[in-house]
Amino acid sequence: MSDTRPDRLGAPVDTPGGTALDTPVETGPGAAQDLKTEAALVTGAGGDLRQASLWSDAWRSLRRNPVFVGAALLLLVLALMAVFPQLFTGTDPEDCDITFGRQGPGVNGSLLGYDLQGCDYYSNLVYGARVSMAIGVLVVGGSLVIGVVLGALSGYYGGWFDSLMSRITDIFFGLPLILGAILILNRFDKPGLLQVSLALIALGWMTILRLLRSSVISVKDSDYVQAAKALGASDFRIITRHILPNCLAPVLVYATIAIGGVIAAEATLSFLGIGLQRPSISWGLQIEGGRDFVRTEPRLILLPSAILSVTVLAFILLGDALRDALDPKSK
Repeated sequence: MSDTRPDRLGAPVDTPGGTALDTPVETGPGAAQDLKTEAALVTGAGGDLRQASLWSDAWRSLRRNPVFVGAALLLLVLALMAVFPQLFTGTDPEDCDITFGRQGPGVNGSLLGYDLQGCDYYSNLVYGARVSMAIGVLVVGGSLVIGVVLGALSGYYGGWFDSLMSRITDIFFGLPLILGAILILNRFDKPGLLQVSLALIALGWMTILRLLRSSVISVKDSDYVQAAKALGASDFRIITRHILPNCLAPVLVYATIAIGGVIAAEATLSFLGIGLQRPSISWGLQIEGGRDFVRTEPRLILLPSAILSVTVLAFILLGDALRDALDPKSK
């Protein structure tokens, strides 16, 4: 009894023992390339599947986390307040009457009274969310663009570019955020939202670059990246489709927490008289306006301070929940 076995050209040959092979198997350079391509595709798909599983598991964990749900709902209300302030108040914050200056709640139907200029205090609190949230999103968004692009290039290519970016990052890390922002904003006669945002972006991208650079270095030699290179994928496709999706988790966690820090930094600059100037409306300006009346009219400083603290705390709690959900070691 004999069976047939294909030789390397596909022609069947007799072999002693075994079972006959009805279909010849193609071998040679073409078949080897097909097997290599199939293996690379399977490896790349495995990387994508692992990443999809990470995000799906994180979302399931977040939905069951009461801290995340509470912080997200609070930030949703603040976002609605910033985008649609008319839903929360029908009073124009710029409609001021000096005769009502420093009047308490209930006067002329005011919910929280009036500030020094006779402007409705509750209306100013609502409209102040727009500036604070806008600056937080703009600064962190701009810092993400700079940090992600430079961090990905630095970590992927290394060499002289990585050394150059490391030294530049060290220089910027040596500049304190508030002091550096004061030096930049002193160049403007009347800083607005754009100037304050640009000053904070210029001093806030370094940590994102460092985080992404280290993540890229840790994954750029992975099997799925090497498989993509073997298939002839361009560096741009490898970075955007294979590396970045597996490196963004720590960056997103930091960015979420950083929004709260940026909002606090803007309020600090406005309180010092360096940031936003009137007639702009922000919580920092409200705190600055009530600092001289902390004993006689504590509501003028306590109310904006409270809403500012709650907003910053909500972003910090949201970032902590994201960190716990995206950290495989915590499961």
